[in-house]
Amino acid sequence: MSLALVLADLASPVGTIRLVSDLDGGLRALDFAGHDDRMLRLLRLHYGAVVLSPGPSPAPVTDALSAYFDGDLRALDAVPTVTGGTDFQRAVWAALRDIPPGETHAYGQLAARLGRPSASRAVGAANGANPVAIIVPCHRVIGASGALTGFGGGLERKAWLLAHEQRHAGMRLL
Repeated sequence: MSLALVLADLASPVGTIRLVSDLDGGLRALDFAGHDDRMLRLLRLHYGAVVLSPGPSPAPVTDALSAYFDGDLRALDAVPTVTGGTDFQRAVWAALRDIPPGETHAYGQLAARLGRPSASRAVGAANGANPVAIIVPCHRVIGASGALTGFGGGLERKAWLLAHEQRHAGMRLL
């Protein structure tokens, strides 16, 4: 049996965002146009067979994203997500949501916060399997050297998101 999901597109300053929600309005995925293969792979990984049908995105999600792009960096905090994944992945994704907007953490720092200081590679893998970009802010994780590394939507988008957050949080730019 397949999981029925709704696919909607939202224009944003970083390009078209693809939003996937369930029939109850729970956000299952957020990715970028042109990255459908990645999005579908993660959906299958987390939920098995899925059927995507075009439809509207839940208004609370689109309203929060619009507010975020307008500079209200905390607007995404209240957006609930419904994700599959392992217990460890969900712990990493919860920890990502605890990183304040405009700040970055290295994979090792995040692993240490989770009580698994030697698990930086596992944190990186969980970060890469995050199906809900931006709202679960995987873009806030950087390499130990401070370099921007890995982001499913591309490093240019990651740099834009971090600069946007730092600008609106009144912080110095990277």
